[in-house]
Amino acid sequence: MTILLTVIGIVIFAAGLLFSIAFHEFGHLSTAKMFGIRVPQYMVGFGPTIFSRKKGDTEYGFKAIPMGGYIRMIGMFPPGPDGRMSSRSTSPWRSMIEDARSAAFEEMQEGDEERLFYTRKPWKRVIVMFAGPFMNLVLAVVIFFGVAMTYGFQTQTTEVGGVQQCVISQSAKRQTCKPGDPQSPAAKAGLHKGDKIVAFDGRKVDDWDTLSDRIRKTIGPATITVRRDGHEQVLHASLLKNTVAEKDSNGDVVPGKFVPAGYLGFAAQTKIVPLSFGESVDRMGGMISDSVSRLVDLPSKIPGLWGAAFEGKQRAADSPVGVVGAARIGGEVMTLHVPAESQIAMLLFLLAGFNLSLFLFNMVPLLPLDGGHIAGALWEALRRNLARVFSRPDPGPFDVAKLMPVAYVVAGVFVCFTALVLIADVVNPVKIT
Repeated sequence: MTILLTVIGIVIFAAGLLFSIAFHEFGHLSTAKMFGIRVPQYMVGFGPTIFSRKKGDTEYGFKAIPMGGYIRMIGMFPPGPDGRMSSRSTSPWRSMIEDARSAAFEEMQEGDEERLFYTRKPWKRVIVMFAGPFMNLVLAVVIFFGVAMTYGFQTQTTEVGGVQQCVISQSAKRQTCKPGDPQSPAAKAGLHKGDKIVAFDGRKVDDWDTLSDRIRKTIGPATITVRRDGHEQVLHASLLKNTVAEKDSNGDVVPGKFVPAGYLGFAAQTKIVPLSFGESVDRMGGMISDSVSRLVDLPSKIPGLWGAAFEGKQRAADSPVGVVGAARIGGEVMTLHVPAESQIAMLLFLLAGFNLSLFLFNMVPLLPLDGGHIAGALWEALRRNLARVFSRPDPGPFDVAKLMPVAYVVAGVFVCFTALVLIADVVNPVKIT
């Protein structure tokens, strides 16, 4: 049964990934057609074609390897300085440029002269290339807000989940009281499991972060207003100074770091709580910030990936995962002993994270990524406008094909990194704990 559930989870998540890729390419396709650019192919996947159908002047289809997708647009690069479009150099670097230029025109037909990508104004090319990643951003935002505002997140509340009977330094890594440990302020004040704290020291509290901050800032006498069995009552406690886990600016615990602070001695009850629109915006902002940080930190993760893949070292929880690893996590989600709605929410959040990562990665201003083409179009617009301002001749289209040697290097690095992640995902995968 576990194997069946794992397979179901992998299939469901893989279907979500394919839809995300198809939606990305649809963004490019729809805007290219809107601006009159001819698009001979729209394909989901790579390798041999397993199904295709031609409608109008575009062939739509699926290929055997569902690891990406693409559309083909006529005239991605301008002709060379001599106006020629075919390969003609024996230099390997120059040959790369000319091969790319030839490929951009190989399906050109009579009447396509006015339907070439490079002939469109830079702002139109920016829209065409940005539309693909933008579709992934739209999916990420819609999925995230939909689940966050209807289902919610596991959230600590102001309800008491349990009372610590004694004061134990959180750096001590023990939960059992020893002789000589002082009684906790919560136990001494008579706080009970199930009490809902509605005010601390006379000030109303509605959320755990606020309550936690006030407790940490208080050492000495304080009043605790709780709702118990439908009635409010005031408890009196004397908070002690204790070593507790450090929190960052987002209110999250910093692993392995501790600070002295006020201590009451109870565990907050956790519940799945739907977020308001404002809370969802804040959480989405944090998710974007974390994703950008992870993208910037990718090079630093390579030694850890290598160790996990080839040296048997433990795979870090924040290690990058690829399509295979993400699908594998999706399969594990279906085997968790949690309600079905929780499994669906986790799969959707995982899919939202994938789409956000796809958006950010594609916006990196390097060829062959979408961001590289966007950067080329913006540079062309800048130099043409500068030429106009200083009454100089129009420099013409920026020849992005000249950057193809760099694009091949970037693609090679990306292929190697993808292969490393794939090996690590197979032999030493990230697992849900």
